[in-house]
Amino acid sequence: MTPDYPLLARQLEALLDTRDWLTNSAQACAFLMQELPDLNWVGFYLQRQPEMLSLGPFQGKPACHPIPFTKGVCGTAARTRETQRVADVHAVADHIACDADSRAELVVPIVANDRLWGVLDLDSPRQARFGEADQAGIERLVAVFIEKTDLE
Repeated sequence: MTPDYPLLARQLEALLDTRDWLTNSAQACAFLMQELPDLNWVGFYLQRQPEMLSLGPFQGKPACHPIPFTKGVCGTAARTRETQRVADVHAVADHIACDADSRAELVVPIVANDRLWGVLDLDSPRQARFGEADQAGIERLVAVFIEKTDLE
């Protein structure tokens, strides 16, 4: 069953009651991990240096750090600035396996003022966990995050 993304967007808007990027990203991770089924990792990777993602706030097992734009699903999302939805991460040649239990991944780039700020990464132990409705819903939640947060 697909989550009620319009409701989740309204709840996230209410939750993000500060403009602080650190607070909002931590709150967003906890909210998504709590509200979405079949996830084993949710987190932000931030662009802090050229062509490289650094680990930001997350929920789940310890994560990979750093991630170059040339590697993995997160790197591809950062490099192309396009959402990446992968049904089976083990079929991706340059997948970075932080958690061997992860099977599916959805990564949404976060672009503010035409500048890549980072990406939101969701992992699932269930193959093909993310469909088109999930992608559209998570992209909407990222839009809420961008709207409610000062991204420096």
